[in-house]
Amino acid sequence: MNRYPFWKYAILGIALLIGVIFTLPNFFGEAPAVQVSSAKATLKVDLTTLKQVEAALQAAGVTPDTLGLEGNSVRARFATPDEQLKAKDAIEKALITDPTDPMFIVALNLVPRTPAWLSALGAQPMYLGLDLRGGVHFMLQVDMDAALTKKTESLAGDLRTMLRDKGIRHGGITRDGQTVEIRLRNEADITATRNLITDQLPDLQAQVLGSGSEQRIRASIKPEALRKVQEQALKQNITTLHNRINELGVAEPVIQQQGLDRIVVQLPGVQDTAKAKDILGRTATLELRMVDESSEGRAAELGTAPVPFGAERYLDRNGQAVIVYKQVILTGENLTDAQPGFDSQTQEPTVNLVLDAKGARVFKDITRESIGKRMAIILFEKGKGEVVTAPVIRSEIGGGRVQISGRMTAQEASDTALLLRAGSLAAPMDIIEEYTIGPSLGADNIQRGIDSVVWGMVAIAVFMCAYYALFGVFSTIALGVNVLLLMAVLSMLQATLTLPGIAAMALAIGVAIDSNVLINERIREELRAGMSPQQAIHAGYDRAWATILDSNLTTLIVGLALLAFGSGVVRGFAVVHSIGIATSMFSAVFFSRGLVNLWYGGKKKLKSLSIGQVWKPEPEADTAPTGASLASIATSPLQSPAKTDQP
Repeated sequence: MNRYPFWKYAILGIALLIGVIFTLPNFFGEAPAVQVSSAKATLKVDLTTLKQVEAALQAAGVTPDTLGLEGNSVRARFATPDEQLKAKDAIEKALITDPTDPMFIVALNLVPRTPAWLSALGAQPMYLGLDLRGGVHFMLQVDMDAALTKKTESLAGDLRTMLRDKGIRHGGITRDGQTVEIRLRNEADITATRNLITDQLPDLQAQVLGSGSEQRIRASIKPEALRKVQEQALKQNITTLHNRINELGVAEPVIQQQGLDRIVVQLPGVQDTAKAKDILGRTATLELRMVDESSEGRAAELGTAPVPFGAERYLDRNGQAVIVYKQVILTGENLTDAQPGFDSQTQEPTVNLVLDAKGARVFKDITRESIGKRMAIILFEKGKGEVVTAPVIRSEIGGGRVQISGRMTAQEASDTALLLRAGSLAAPMDIIEEYTIGPSLGADNIQRGIDSVVWGMVAIAVFMCAYYALFGVFSTIALGVNVLLLMAVLSMLQATLTLPGIAAMALAIGVAIDSNVLINERIREELRAGMSPQQAIHAGYDRAWATILDSNLTTLIVGLALLAFGSGVVRGFAVVHSIGIATSMFSAVFFSRGLVNLWYGGKKKLKSLSIGQVWKPEPEADTAPTGASLASIATSPLQSPAKTDQP
């Protein structure tokens, strides 16, 4: 009756083993480390960089615990913060020769001390939030005026192209803030231009100003289009920040919108605010411009003549000068995808680009008019531009699919595609709020949270053992297994633990022990009813299960509602809360019953259970009813008094 088959004990043992393995990494803590990453998108951190860092550390007499290439960065782990700071200074001196234009970012960081054998099993510690791990917090203000100005310039360029294609002559197109003015010569041109704007540019609304030869059309962006531009600018900036920060290997960064024009960025584990600003400043802008192929431009490339008027000089990856016109043909906004590939005929590595509808139309016109000329793709970072590639246009390219090839290796094609996919900022941003949470404060928060959970468990354990005796011990062990499994699941999911998460963990302990209280009290009731101990155990667990399931499901519904409609720390609380309900049902019902069955299941002549004081009702007497009972019956309104014969 109260015996588990072997396979059930095997499942419990496997669950316990998995819980121990995936919970262990959380107890090794974090070590101070130095992270070296590229400060330029076109510069790659590789084995050469690793050797430079190793040589710099040897020269400084600093021995790291571990040193290796992890993702797109080099990480060196040290035993103490003093060694970490000394190593940072040595690495900066070796790698950064020009402080005004650094090639690398050398940042302080924290990395897990997880042993290699645990890492090989895929066991990693939970990520800790900013309030527990320490790090930096930024509030960024998006310059919406710049986004709207950029949109207006783009519409003005489209308008120039359309008027030229339709053969409509005009006296000039100028931009004034977020409006575009077109000077026209006669009434027919005005009517044609208004119809063109209405049909082809639905985001603009046109208004005729002036009279006679001074007539002009003022086009402005519609209010609904303005809101759409602002929303898209904010989303694009958030996506770009994600791309750049994720490439740097910052564990679980928080990048989210706040209000209509602000973005919150939290970088847990990053201790250096200045370096964190460098990370945020790595957002790049992509531009396509035509190369100046004139004799003056060629001479400027060779350095024998000044840069011609209307052109600019940039360097490519090899340090060669390229003279390009200032007019921007397309930007990163028009690029939807970039993937490396190979030319079907020559088998050369290529970069395959996909443009949006507007970009495809502009690119087709430019390539038709510029066959045999070069087009430069320029990547701007922190105001400095670098030519990624400058291919020759061989033929007209339509359909929005562009192939870049020529003198590239497969790795260079892959790197170029990555840069182009990274996107650009739709609008500049300013840091309006910043603060740093030191690792010591985070450690204090962790200690306080651990103390609250541990002392709460101790208090519950003392009460359960005193009130339910041996069954209280079983409940306490099941409670510890619940915490173990909860931490293991959070570690497997690589969830981010914050202070609200610790609060949810404490709540999960209360929910789990409530289930054991229901089971123990149900067993007591069955013993009072006269059942044998073995029958009471069986009936107690079976009949308490429905109540436990109902109560946990209702609590889980609330947790899922918080997860669906909450944000920020509320969602963190909801995740831990919901997982805690699932683990509490497993530990409180199945694991505790396994312990009870293991202890009592083999005892055939079991006469009593160690479950505390069982208050049994008084046995009924076999004698006749008392006088008080007769009196109560006699005076009951449902019966009439008994009649007796008079002598």
